[in-house]
Amino acid sequence: MIVIVLQWLTALLLLLGAILGFLAAVGVLRFPDTLVRMQASSKASTLGLACLLAGTALQFPEVSVIIRLGSIAAFIMLTAPLTAHIIARVTLHRRTPLWEHTVLNEHEPDQCVSEEDEGANARG
Repeated sequence: MIVIVLQWLTALLLLLGAILGFLAAVGVLRFPDTLVRMQASSKASTLGLACLLAGTALQFPEVSVIIRLGSIAAFIMLTAPLTAHIIARVTLHRRTPLWEHTVLNEHEPDQCVSEEDEGANARG
């Protein structure tokens, strides 16, 4: 009985991971802006990979397999936010045009500040 439950849970996790990976790919292809694409790829693919790794761990409950899967999960959980942050910083640094429906861009220079005010702020 417990074997059947584990198989169903494994199948559910693997299917959920595959769906999330597919949605991440669709988001990268369909979204209009680099920042929105970055968000879709980093969040959905990270969660999808976590589901795939959890399903694999349920199917192969050996200690060595679980340690390897945990190492992979830790690596992905540490590097995915960093790469997304680097992509966002480079996008803003290169002044890549944002989507026209972007409500707020906190990194754009303020249009109300005069050049004299900027010089005074820079001097301290």
